[in-house]
Amino acid sequence: MTPFHLSTAARSLLKYYRHRAVLKTVQRLRVWEFRNMYLCSSIAWHNSMEEILKKTVATFPSYEMRDKSPPPPESNSLEFMHFYKSLEKDQKLEFLEKLSYDFGVDHRWASDLAAKLLDTQVRDVATILQVEDRLRYSLTPRYRQLLTHISRVQSGVKFLVDLSADLIELASTKITDSPHMRDLNSNLKGLLSEWFSVGLLRLERITWQSPCEILQKISQYEAVHPVRNWTDIKRRVGPYRRCYAFTHASMPGEPLVVLHVALTEDIANNIQGIVREFSTLDTDEDVNKINAAIFYSISSTQAGLQGVELGNYLIKRVVRELQSEFPHNAQFSSLSPIPGFSLWLQGALGQHRKEGRAIELLSEQEWMEVEDVTGAAPGAPALEALRRLISTSEWIRSDRLIRALEPALMRLCAWYLYGEKRRGYALNPVANFHLQNGATMWRLNWQADTSPRGIASSCGIMVNYRYFLEETSTNSATYLQNKVVKASEQVMGLVSQFQKNSKL
Repeated sequence: MTPFHLSTAARSLLKYYRHRAVLKTVQRLRVWEFRNMYLCSSIAWHNSMEEILKKTVATFPSYEMRDKSPPPPESNSLEFMHFYKSLEKDQKLEFLEKLSYDFGVDHRWASDLAAKLLDTQVRDVATILQVEDRLRYSLTPRYRQLLTHISRVQSGVKFLVDLSADLIELASTKITDSPHMRDLNSNLKGLLSEWFSVGLLRLERITWQSPCEILQKISQYEAVHPVRNWTDIKRRVGPYRRCYAFTHASMPGEPLVVLHVALTEDIANNIQGIVREFSTLDTDEDVNKINAAIFYSISSTQAGLQGVELGNYLIKRVVRELQSEFPHNAQFSSLSPIPGFSLWLQGALGQHRKEGRAIELLSEQEWMEVEDVTGAAPGAPALEALRRLISTSEWIRSDRLIRALEPALMRLCAWYLYGEKRRGYALNPVANFHLQNGATMWRLNWQADTSPRGIASSCGIMVNYRYFLEETSTNSATYLQNKVVKASEQVMGLVSQFQKNSKL
């Protein structure tokens, strides 16, 4: 290579390294700028959070001034609401943690008063009561005043219901396990329970003449049997149907909990005839054909009101309405889904296989049918074939399997509802709800919900919880206090079959 070519190569190599050095410097500057911008943004966010909390969470009045201090301006509540709504999910968590920690109970003040209360036990009753009242006041979190003031501004109650939903979601996902956050959640739930007590709720019947916005929300909120179209919702509020909702004056146009009722000749044993048939869409009701009221769907619409008792009161109010409209009707019953049964069954099959007790779940004849239809060998292969059939809902395509599995699945489902417990109460949440209301576990219905959703969640089985009005109070008390489930002969017969098969 000539000297000329060597010098050209050297210059090119030098230019390359210089260019590379410049690029690295630029990259470092960009990284530094990004980090600096992020740091500045983080500092600004924290400053804004500090500022908004100091401004909107009013200073706690002294005990002597508790009824004399003027309320903070309404703009404080509105500013807090606007700021919170603008936050991302992770920012909301940080914001609520700071609110709950920095603006909760003054623990030192409460401790001093608790000590003082012990010292006053030898004093007169008036002195003791006054110190107790001071202690009670000191245990009020500072943020509670803010929540109360927010409830008084326009859309404030709806904001607090949504705030409660955020707290419930954070608790369920275990993103935070802060005791201060749990206390904030508990305080807000207590306030909502007061504001949404049954005496402050209004019962509304929803009809086809109700505002379009209400009908739209009823359709959107339906959680049990999804509404397909406008014709479907027209059917559900039309002849031989009733739809009721609880509403609250502070949340106009927002149904809180919705109950759908079918008026039938007999207690319904399948959902297809209620939500899929449209023959009565434009007919007139014949009162002589109405002998039963079937509660086939109840949906809570506000996640933030979880734990606030509404559904049980709605059913009781609706029963009174229907008794007034149809005095001759004495049959009140639900037609309820059984969410979680298929999942529980999969777990039971797996556990019995692990323990070598699979033979106990089905009779010898039932296992032979499964083996014959699936071509599986006896024992573990047949059990795996059954698990696969149930998980994919393939068994519903075989009339032979439907007939063969009916007795087994019915007795397994009866045991799931009656025998599987959490802390002594029914494991199934729908069962627990109706049993707490005082209903009787009355009848299991085979092929009651043949929709893909019904087959996947409960193998198509549904259950009637019967409300014998003269027994509901006693049944409720017995269940809540002694954890005793009131069930019919049909249900108990299926439970006995399961126990005999499983040797329990």
